[in-house]
Amino acid sequence: MKIKKAVFPVAGLGTRFIPATKAMAKEMLPVVDKPIIQYAVEEAFAAGIEQIIFVTGRGKKALEDHFDRSFEIEHTLKEKGKDDLLKQIQELVPVTGTIVYTRQNQPLGLGHAIWCARDIVGDEPFAVLLADDLIQTDTPVLSEMVKKFDRLRASIAAVMEVDKDQTDKYGILDAQLVEEDIVKINDMVEKPNPEEAPSNLAIIGRYILTPRIFDFLGAKQKGAGGEIQLTDAMRSLLKEQPIFGYKFKGKRFDCGDKVGFQMANLAFALERPDMKNKLLNFIKEIQREM
Repeated sequence: MKIKKAVFPVAGLGTRFIPATKAMAKEMLPVVDKPIIQYAVEEAFAAGIEQIIFVTGRGKKALEDHFDRSFEIEHTLKEKGKDDLLKQIQELVPVTGTIVYTRQNQPLGLGHAIWCARDIVGDEPFAVLLADDLIQTDTPVLSEMVKKFDRLRASIAAVMEVDKDQTDKYGILDAQLVEEDIVKINDMVEKPNPEEAPSNLAIIGRYILTPRIFDFLGAKQKGAGGEIQLTDAMRSLLKEQPIFGYKFKGKRFDCGDKVGFQMANLAFALERPDMKNKLLNFIKEIQREM
């Protein structure tokens, strides 16, 4: 079955970025000149996704407006002959019905946010993208994962090695390498202390899941942090179905962290020919002054 739907949990308050996120959705913070969420949506469409499901909360109107028509701006750009900019904002708006919104009315964790999309997803495999995990790569990660799913016919998560002292920030795997870039997951634990972690191989924010996951999420068992954790539901799913990890190629930036967000801005700006040289000169100037 083709992966046609992707769930985006975007109900978080973004408290680590206050005051910037006091009246602005954290997903709308720009990396260079595009909101974080737009990178993830573009990745989903590039992978053949046909329907985007945003699981939102209060204060997300700007996100909804971003993927809608703005006739005032379009009219102004047309009047001023700014055709390139006009084309860019028109291309942001997908075909009607492509984007669906549902609410997570309680902040009960990532697992609960995904469960909120169950009726829209239905009985079919689906993708999950966490926009905070911005990945710089030549080949979109979700596109590669869709190809792996088509062959393996099992749930799959993007995985990467992290520093051993950082395991308490991730879902950590006990896994074995079965192909050059594929591991078979034996077990997983959410945010273990470094001394208790089975490895330093972590799940990051890209998943393809079978619909059976909703049954385990629906049990609403609370885990780490008193929240309903996706990792715990995946661990239960492992008892019935295999789950694989895809060791993607590329650089991942944690845009939910202030330092990671600034690193992403710099890395993506340096990819731009119109910005690269000026930025490199500025970096060298700063280094001389330090």
